[in-house]
Amino acid sequence: MRRKHRERHLIGRIGWLRAAVLGANDGIISTASLILGVASAAAPQSNVLLAGVAGLVAGAMSMAAGEYVSVSSQADTENAELSRERQELKDDPEFEKRELTQIYVSRGVEPHLARRVAEQLMAKDALSAHARDELGISELTTARPVQAALASAATFSGGAAAPLALVLVSPPRLLLPVVAIGSLVFLALLGMLGARTGGADILKPTIRVTFWGALAMAVTAGIGAIFGTVG
Repeated sequence: MRRKHRERHLIGRIGWLRAAVLGANDGIISTASLILGVASAAAPQSNVLLAGVAGLVAGAMSMAAGEYVSVSSQADTENAELSRERQELKDDPEFEKRELTQIYVSRGVEPHLARRVAEQLMAKDALSAHARDELGISELTTARPVQAALASAATFSGGAAAPLALVLVSPPRLLLPVVAIGSLVFLALLGMLGARTGGADILKPTIRVTFWGALAMAVTAGIGAIFGTVG
């Protein structure tokens, strides 16, 4: 008895995965950097915690708004292209059929077969056929502003909560190393999780996210120490 062959493609995750990883990564790095900068300036632990909470709220709102505006712009462009294509199909369907045929020919399909494929696809759903093969717009990659905004805000908050939790459990004299090392561990785990979810290699994304996180925290902590000394 033959077993059914099931293929699992991960490209459908690319939209929400990008927003989710970006949100969590930014949440950890920005909040940890803010905490380390304030703590390096010799601020009391209560002030450090307050700064971290403020950074979480402001960052989550900023991420949501920025992602919504960005993805909405993409959606507007896609809708404008689809509207233009819909009108072209109405005005000159034969030209659009030849255009679709030529696309398939350029991909290696024989001309007569390409013509038949174009005719059959356009008979079923002409706009979807042209959106997918001419414009590169499909159900898997179409812009979803609300989904992206919510994912960014939620994952930023989740990421930012990690260094905040470290502030709560850390003794005042160990706050800097605990937050710095703990946040780098969280970043490494995030890099591994994002790579695994997307089906990519684990090592490179983990090193990449950890390196840039360490750099951001080091620079911010250095600036905080300088201003703390001046003050």
